[in-house]
Amino acid sequence: MNRPDELVVLSHLPWDFVWQRPQHLISRLSRERRTWFIEEPRVANVETPRLCVDTRDGLKRVWLEVPGPERLAGFDDPVAVDYPDMIGDLLGSHPQRTVWLYTPLALPIAAKLERFMMVYDVMDDLAAFAQASPQLRAAQSEALGLADLVFTGGRSIDAGVRGRTDAPVHLFPSGVEPEHFEAARALRRRRARPVAGYVGVIDERLDLDLIAGLARALPDWDIEMVGPVFKVDPADLPQAPNLRYPGMQSYERLPEVLGGFDVALMPFALNEATRSISPTKTLEYLAAGLPVVSTRVADVVSSFSEVVDLSDDAEGFATACRAVLGHELAERDRQLAPLLHERRWDTIAARMQRLMDRMTGELTGEPERPVEVGGTD
Repeated sequence: MNRPDELVVLSHLPWDFVWQRPQHLISRLSRERRTWFIEEPRVANVETPRLCVDTRDGLKRVWLEVPGPERLAGFDDPVAVDYPDMIGDLLGSHPQRTVWLYTPLALPIAAKLERFMMVYDVMDDLAAFAQASPQLRAAQSEALGLADLVFTGGRSIDAGVRGRTDAPVHLFPSGVEPEHFEAARALRRRRARPVAGYVGVIDERLDLDLIAGLARALPDWDIEMVGPVFKVDPADLPQAPNLRYPGMQSYERLPEVLGGFDVALMPFALNEATRSISPTKTLEYLAAGLPVVSTRVADVVSSFSEVVDLSDDAEGFATACRAVLGHELAERDRQLAPLLHERRWDTIAARMQRLMDRMTGELTGEPERPVEVGGTD
């Protein structure tokens, strides 16, 4: 059986954004095949749409620069109407191609591509996010109907997908590179003012009132909110003498950043946008040896309630931050060890590849030997 030798990823997240599920998985899966990473259009200083191609990390990134006012230009942007034809012309015919979908709004591009198999990795409920396209709900149903294989990024997402597709569905909660984040432990030092910090996108999923209240409740601590500000007006971010926004940091620098924290925060708002999220940062924080304080996001409660402290408001967060400084790291590590091994990105990517190989066998009439299916949580 010949394994498809080209992978085309259609992503709502650019490759050079915060390093998360798409980058972790595709950087591994691309090692054995030619890979194209097709990104959403972006507004640029151009008079007509311009296709851009860049080689990065062993794969080909492609995006469309579009003219017009500053905006979030998605795959369904009216100015990007020719994007599918451009991608079809660029990639040409290739019967041994796997199309890997992250956003169903890219289905018009998928329709222009000859393919052997379509994989839909449902990592988020994109329709629940701020400024979401009204087409997303219907497009997701269409994508689930077209997919040959479906992966889901968390328990809540998985529950919302099963029963809506005839394709096999496999749960793969997001993973971690333990060795990468363990380096933070050696960098941690005692300091006069403890630091509670968050690393990730600062957007509508965060509870800004909670963050403001936490800064007030911990005047003898520093609060660091590390990451790009997205879909939130910077003027609306809470301000305080002990509250800082250092901006986006590279994945390579995250151990150093986390080494400067004493407590890790997940101050998510409990709203429609967070109803189905499964934060990648949970395992990253824990691998870095940090105690974690979080709001009661459903997937965090169901998967990590024994190793994450859960609180509902600023006062609760402040009390938890003070309390977890005295927690025993060795006991938390003992509880975490099996999970960190099972949820390595290398392990997840390998399991996904085996499932893709089995599907290849089914589609060609050359069945593979049975493999362990997804369900790492």
